[in-house]
Amino acid sequence: MSVTSLLIPVFVQVTLTFVLMSWMWSHRVGAIKSGEVKFTDVSLREPVWPKRAMQIGNCFQNQLETPMLFFVVVALALITRMTGVVFVTLAWAFVATRLVHAYIHTGTNNVKARFNAMLTGVVILGAMWVIFAIRILFGWP
Repeated sequence: MSVTSLLIPVFVQVTLTFVLMSWMWSHRVGAIKSGEVKFTDVSLREPVWPKRAMQIGNCFQNQLETPMLFFVVVALALITRMTGVVFVTLAWAFVATRLVHAYIHTGTNNVKARFNAMLTGVVILGAMWVIFAIRILFGWP
C-alpha cells in the first residue's frame, strides 16, 4: 500500500480534532463574551463552562487521548514499511469509530452508544499494535 493510503485516515482524524477544537473555541468565546463565564473562572480548568461548551470540549479532549496511540503506530508502521491492506483497513476502521464517537458525544451523548464506539475503536487500535508488534518482532509480512 502507498504512504498516502495510510496517511489519508490520519488526515481525517487530524481534521476531526481541529474541527472540534474550533467548535469548542467558538462556544467558549461566546460564553466569555456574553459574560456567562469569566476568564478567572476557568484559569485552572474549573468546569464552569456552559453544558454545550463542556460537551464539545470533552469530545475534543477525547481526540487527544486514544488517537495518540493511533498516530504513533501509523508513524512507526510508515518508518518500518510495515503497512498493507489490513493495516490501512484497520486505520480507516479506527478513524470511523472516532467519527461515530464524536457524532454521538456532541449529539445525543448517549453514554452506552458512545462507550461502544470507543470500545470498538480501542479493540481496533489494539489489533493494529498487535499486528505491528508481531511483524516487527517475528519478521512476518
